[in-house]
Amino acid sequence: MILPFESALPDIAWPAAVSGRGMATLSLLFQLDRTQWWPADRLRESQQTQLKRLLHHAGQHVPFYRRRLGTLADVDGEAFWQRWRDLPLLTRQDVQKAGDDLFSRALPDGHGELTEVYTSGSTGKPIHAVRSDLWLLMWSAVTVREHLWHGREFAGKLAAIRESAAGKALYPEGERLDNWGFSTADIFRTGASVSLNITTPVDQQLDWLLREEPDYLLTHPTMLDRLVRRSAELGRRPQRLKQALTISEILAPGLRELCRAEWGVRVVDTYSTRETGYLALQCPDTDHYHLQSETVLVEILDADGRPCAPGEIGRVIVTPLHNLAMPLLRYDVGDHAEMGEPCSCGRGLPTIRRILGRRQNMLRTAQGERWPLLSSDDIGKLLALAPIRQYQFAQTHPDRIEVRLQAARPLTAEEAQGIVAWARAKFGREFRIDLAFPAELSRSASGKFEDFICLL
Repeated sequence: MILPFESALPDIAWPAAVSGRGMATLSLLFQLDRTQWWPADRLRESQQTQLKRLLHHAGQHVPFYRRRLGTLADVDGEAFWQRWRDLPLLTRQDVQKAGDDLFSRALPDGHGELTEVYTSGSTGKPIHAVRSDLWLLMWSAVTVREHLWHGREFAGKLAAIRESAAGKALYPEGERLDNWGFSTADIFRTGASVSLNITTPVDQQLDWLLREEPDYLLTHPTMLDRLVRRSAELGRRPQRLKQALTISEILAPGLRELCRAEWGVRVVDTYSTRETGYLALQCPDTDHYHLQSETVLVEILDADGRPCAPGEIGRVIVTPLHNLAMPLLRYDVGDHAEMGEPCSCGRGLPTIRRILGRRQNMLRTAQGERWPLLSSDDIGKLLALAPIRQYQFAQTHPDRIEVRLQAARPLTAEEAQGIVAWARAKFGREFRIDLAFPAELSRSASGKFEDFICLL
C-alpha cells in the first residue's frame, strides 16, 4: 500500500514535511508498529511502568485519590499486580458523586489543553469527563492504526451515518468535509468525508448512500443491518463500497455474514467508550478484537474479581494510561465481554472474542440473570416468520416480554402466532409474550440502539 503523506509546507512535496501534530502522531505509530508484536509479558511490564507514573500523579494532584492509593506506586513486579487487584473498582456512580474531585489540580508540561466530554447516558447515568491534548494524541494514533491495520485507501470517500444532534447533517445533502478528520489528515492526503444524521428514515439513508457511493461506510450495527436488508428488498446496493465500519453498539450475530452476502464487503467493528477512548480494535486477520494495551489497561473480571480465562465472560474494567487530567483507575464501564485466546496473527496484544453489552440488558428469571443471546440462527428464524424490518425485545415485568416490531406490512394472525411461539421458545415458556408495533424504535441521545432491554 502506497501511503500518501501530506506535506504541511506548500513548497516541499517530497519527502513530505508533515505538520508538527502529524509528526507527533507518526512517532507514536512508529512505536505501535513494533509494540503490537511484543509478547504479553513485555506489554504487561510496560503497562506497569506507565501505571506507576499515573498513580504517582493521581496520589499527588487528584483529591479523590489522595487517601485511596496508599503506597501502591512504590511496589514492583507481581506484588504490584496483587495490590492493584485490591484497589476498589470505580463505578459510574462514584464518578458522578466525586465530580470535580476526580479532576487533576495540576498537569505536567506537555499535556496541553483540556476538553470536556459528556457520555450519552445510555445507562441512565451520564458522566462529565475531561481529556488532555496528550490523551487526544494517543487517540489519534490508534485511529490511524485502525485504518492501517485494515488496509484502507486514503484517497477514497468515507461516509458516516452516526450524527444524532438535532438539525445537523440533514437529508438530502448531509454534511461534507474535504478530509477524514484531523487524526488522519494531519499525516495523509485523504478523500472527502460525508455525514448524515442517523435519525433519517432508512429509505432516505439508502438514497443518500447510493448517491454518495462511498468507499467506506461508518455507522452503528443496527443501522447497517437495516440498510443492508432494505437494500436487498429494493434490489439496489452500493457499488464502490469496500468495508462497513461499525461502532457504538453490540455487533449482532449474523450481520457480518449478511453484509458479505448482500453487499460483498467485510464488517470491521471497533470497541470504545467516550470517556475512556479505544478499548479494542478488530484484528485484521480474524473477527475477534485486540485490546489496545499501549494506551489502556483492560481487565476482564469474573464475579469474584479474578481475571477471566479464555472463554470466560466477565466485567470490563478499564484504566486509560495517559489521561492525567482525569485518572480513571479500574473504571467499571458497565459492559461484559468474553476473554479470548492468544491470536493466530502473532500480535501479543490480548484478545476478547466478543462484547456482550451491559448488565442491565440481561434477562431476569426466577433462577437468576442470563444473557439473552441471539445467535445468527435465532435471528434468521425470526426474520423468516414475517417481513420484519427491525425488532427489539423489552422485559417489562418479571414474567413478561414485549416484542416490538417494525414490519413492511401488517402481520397476519398466523405470522403473529409464529413470532409469539418463537419468543417463548427463545426466552422461556414462563414468560408472557406481548407484540407491539411502535412507529419508531427509540435510540439513545447518541443514536445507540439495543435489541434487548430490561426495564425492571
